[in-house]
Parts: sequence; C-alpha cells; structure tokens
Amino acid sequence: MGWIDRAFGIHPTALTFFSQRSEVLAANIANSDTPGYKAKDYDFQNALKTYVDGQSLSLNTTNPRHSGASQHDHFGGLMYRLPTKSSSNGNTVEPEVEQAAFSQNAVRYQTTLQFLNGSVSGLRLAIRGQ
Repeated sequence: MGWIDRAFGIHPTALTFFSQRSEVLAANIANSDTPGYKAKDYDFQNALKTYVDGQSLSLNTTNPRHSGASQHDHFGGLMYRLPTKSSSNGNTVEPEVEQAAFSQNAVRYQTTLQFLNGSVSGLRLAIRGQ
C-alpha cells in the first residue's frame, strides 16, 4: 500500500488536521459568551513540524481525572489565541476573528477533499487502464 500513500501524500493527514481545527474553532464560536473562556487555535508551523518529525506531542497525567491538554491536540501546537481586544468577563473569543478562521479552514478542507477526490479518480483510471 506504499504506492497509495505516496499518491495521496500529506493530504489525508491535512484533511484530519482541518477537521480537528474546525472542531476547535466551532468550540470557540459556541463559547463566545462564556465568561472566562479562552479561545484556542493551532499553531500551523508547530503542527506541520510535528507531522514531519513523526512525533505525537502529549502531556503526561498523574491522576486519572486529569484531562491533559485537549482531546484535539493530536497535531501539537494547540495554543490559546491572543486577543486584540479586551473583554470585561475574561473571554478571549473575538467572533469576527473566529468566523474568518473557520471560513478559511473550511475552504482549505474542501480544497484538500477535492484534491483527494481527483487522486482517487486518477488511480481508478490507472487501475482500469482506460
């Protein structure tokens, strides 16, 4: 199956990354009115480095009730977003920033999905020999 992996390249992993990022951004948007909520997002450079290095970043827990960093931090680089505006309730979500990031991420997800679809179509054509 190595030739299939080479045909798809980084795109299956990118699709997973964009999907997980959508979940994080949606959580930010959903909690825009929650006092004290801290907006999170991925540091793309760190996530890419984690993928290239083949490492998985995780925190050790010393108690079974500890939740660790996050269920979404499979790629490393999940960080708190630094707000540009202050809020009186300690919430760092800026809805317009989150909406823009969510839209941009959705476009990247869709583009990656279309690339994979084209790759599958090309492989199917090569296998059939037509």
